[in-house]
Amino acid sequence: MRRILLVEDDPQLGQNLRDRLAQEYHVSWAKSVKESAVLLQTESWDLAILDIGLPDGNGFDVASKIALKDSCHFIFLTAQSDAESRLKGFELGAQEFIPKPFYLKELLLRVKHVMDSHPAVARELVLKEVTLNLQDFSVKKHSGGIEYPPVTDMKILKFLFEKTPQVVSRDEILDHVWGIDKTPNHRTVDNAIVRLRQLLGSDGEKIRSVRGIGYQWHPEEEP
Repeated sequence: MRRILLVEDDPQLGQNLRDRLAQEYHVSWAKSVKESAVLLQTESWDLAILDIGLPDGNGFDVASKIALKDSCHFIFLTAQSDAESRLKGFELGAQEFIPKPFYLKELLLRVKHVMDSHPAVARELVLKEVTLNLQDFSVKKHSGGIEYPPVTDMKILKFLFEKTPQVVSRDEILDHVWGIDKTPNHRTVDNAIVRLRQLLGSDGEKIRSVRGIGYQWHPEEEP
């Protein structure tokens, strides 16, 4: 089931939207920038529906974080529909900008259009020794047992996989996983790569080091 993050501080509207969208999608509802940041950090999303005016910030802040995630798209649903706000929203990468008040049927059609235009990314990656769940970040060992590695490690792995065959720099990884206000450094990324290679066992070689640049997910075997 496709996954939607709803960021809306109006309790009645948020409840109504969540209940209606939940008939077709998996929906989580955040009422603030802080709540949305937790959900963005710990889970994967296909689409975010964002209000702009929030009690502890605004939807543009949330959109800036989402823009770093290739697998998540976003639309604005807001009363702030002036030309400046619309332009800023589209500059951040919004798929749609829907002013309030709105017709529910129109919102649902626009959500469906965005979903249909962006097929779901792979949720599982089956390797020789393990199966990686790229949604809940669990690792199922084919020999038995399930592990839950650090979320940041799994986000790095997912990012490399989604960028295949592109080489990704350490700075890109830091921005994607920890955000602009990052405190980790390049060594943090390198240590995570070491753990991931150990986790993947014989498939650890699929994470290639590209000297002077960064890392690459290389799924093909050498001839």
